[in-house]
Amino acid sequence: MTDSVRIDKWLWAARFFKTRTLATSAVDDGKVKLGGERVKPARSIKVGEVLAIDNGADEWEVQVVALSAVRASAAIAQRLYLESEASVRRRALQQERRRLFPEPSAALKGRPTKRDRRLIDKFS
Repeated sequence: MTDSVRIDKWLWAARFFKTRTLATSAVDDGKVKLGGERVKPARSIKVGEVLAIDNGADEWEVQVVALSAVRASAAIAQRLYLESEASVRRRALQQERRRLFPEPSAALKGRPTKRDRRLIDKFS
């Protein structure tokens, strides 16, 4: 087993992002921070380092427990990190808030149909 892995590979292997390209873009855009600092996608991470990850849907604060450069099942991927208690509570609160107060635009997928457009114009 290696003692370091590229951060974009690890994020993909730990299933925070569906593709390695998305992981690389997130690191480039500053949505992944290592110890509070922005990093580059080629930055190697080691066991014990703390990452702050914003994957668009959720914000995670995790400690790297194991390294992997290959994507495996979700059960194996969850063993690669340990999420902080504060992060677990924050994500549960955000999930509950989304359930109670759903975003109206979340139901819209793609371009509105002719019928949808008429309904939008009716209420505008």
